[in-house]
Amino acid sequence: MSDTNTPTAADLAALLCARLCHDLVSPVSALGAALSVFDDENAVDMRDDAVELMRTGARQAQAKLEYARLAFGAAGSKPGVIEMAEIRRLADAMFGDHKPELVWKDEADGLDKPAARVLLNLIWLGVDAAPRGGTVTIEAKTQSDGGARLRLVAAGPKVRLDPAYGEALEGRAPENGYDGRSIQPYYAGLIAREFGGRASAHADEERVEFTALLAPGAAQAA
Repeated sequence: MSDTNTPTAADLAALLCARLCHDLVSPVSALGAALSVFDDENAVDMRDDAVELMRTGARQAQAKLEYARLAFGAAGSKPGVIEMAEIRRLADAMFGDHKPELVWKDEADGLDKPAARVLLNLIWLGVDAAPRGGTVTIEAKTQSDGGARLRLVAAGPKVRLDPAYGEALEGRAPENGYDGRSIQPYYAGLIAREFGGRASAHADEERVEFTALLAPGAAQAA
């Protein structure tokens, strides 16, 4: 990278693709493993398990692709508002098999696309911060001036915040530069900053808190 503090557009695209591909490897590999059972004449007794594995792999792959389509992309070219019901659906499908429970305390009916993208990325980071389970509490508020305030709290045993994530979220390069994981918090913070806001994360022994603020007018600029 020419400047480790500011990834180029090509670097950003490549690292986000790496992040997505990393998460799709597991369910797609499960599909391949399940199909191989049907090619083995000696594994007839395993075919029921293989069918279930295919269902699980297909469900997980679909959930991750739908989630990433909005979290990393535009989910359509036109500006607009994403309903909170849709954001919940995507998150519940994506993280239903993960240990932390998603607790929704949003006060918004919907969010402009940039705020929705930031929120989906912060939820992902919040789930990663609670690998042993617990809760990820999600708050989303729209302001009277059209801006948005987002707050997530991951709480539970062994909650953690990778120092590289905190740095990247605020636009500072991690010590060893960006990679396929730290590029995600950088991207979430970048969206907030591009729309006149900010994003940050703080941790203590019991919880990790993520916050983001987006200024009004994001929908028109999306």
